[in-house]
Amino acid sequence: MPLSDDSGRAERDVAQPSDAAEAAGDPSASTRVAGHIPEHPVVVITGASSGIGHATALAFARRGACLVLASRNPDTLAPVALACRKAGGHAIGVPTDVTDAAAVKRLAEKALRHFGRIDVWVNGVGVGAIGRFDEVPVEAHRRVLEANLMGHLHGAHAVLPHFRERGAGRLINLISFGGWVAAPYAAAYTASKFGLRGLSESLRAEVSDLPHVHVCDVAPTFVDSPGLSHGANYTGRRIRPPLPMVDPNRVANAVVGLSRALRPRTVTWLGLGALPGRVVHAVAPHTLGRWMRCLSDWGLSRAQPVQESEGNLFEPSLGTAVAGGHRKRRAGQIGLVAALGVVGIAYGWWAGRRPR
Repeated sequence: MPLSDDSGRAERDVAQPSDAAEAAGDPSASTRVAGHIPEHPVVVITGASSGIGHATALAFARRGACLVLASRNPDTLAPVALACRKAGGHAIGVPTDVTDAAAVKRLAEKALRHFGRIDVWVNGVGVGAIGRFDEVPVEAHRRVLEANLMGHLHGAHAVLPHFRERGAGRLINLISFGGWVAAPYAAAYTASKFGLRGLSESLRAEVSDLPHVHVCDVAPTFVDSPGLSHGANYTGRRIRPPLPMVDPNRVANAVVGLSRALRPRTVTWLGLGALPGRVVHAVAPHTLGRWMRCLSDWGLSRAQPVQESEGNLFEPSLGTAVAGGHRKRRAGQIGLVAALGVVGIAYGWWAGRRPR
């Protein structure tokens, strides 16, 4: 059931005065020809109320951007928009459930009415359900796929016609490392991220005839966001990530960087484990899967018991925090990641020398 709310209450609470459209400026011919993003871009961010989305909104605001912020809960949009205005940007909030295609289309229309154009669209919604596949309700699996995959698809479908018309724009998808390396006990999340990877690649092919329209992916490893505590947990144990975590502000800065680059990267990797994890997965995917399952089992066996929870799958979160408070870089963790890289490279060398 869609959770969008177009009552307008939150928009009245967080909208800037009407001169915000003037601050955005008119999309000039030079902007269209050069293909670069204006100094003060108009940016739509979904999943903006907490975590990476909140951090990204603040990062753009500090550069004077005009922001259209979306999340399900109007009460969490207002303080984020206020913080963005204090940081130097313009901001309005539009309560939106990205699983509702019509609501996402209204989000794009609201941005165009208020600011006159859209320069950057950031698909930042991400939810998860952790637990053994057959012990997680089918409804929870479906909701993860609807939010993570269909939510991004709805955003792309709403904004790409505008980018085509203007001949310029950046679509940035928060995919995560999970789009390349599967995670045990997160089957729907992994499926959604692998699907997002395919969606981005397909869209890049479709807009390859538009040199100033770019589809970019951001792929961090574990991020220290509230997502882990907000997500659904069917394990009965407190979830504590076993690897070093990425600061959400670092991810936000990477997104801003993609919006400003003349030739933005197709995929931006973030996190200590990104390279070794990809190497190991490329040469020994089954071995990596077994290691990850064993590591997960070990962590869960030592974790504190908690009640199972649907988290924010069906009801929006109430918090607006950027960080989750989990980020601790222990020497042993760093050593584990380094060891995975060494083993992966060694295995690749060995496999390459084997007679065929």
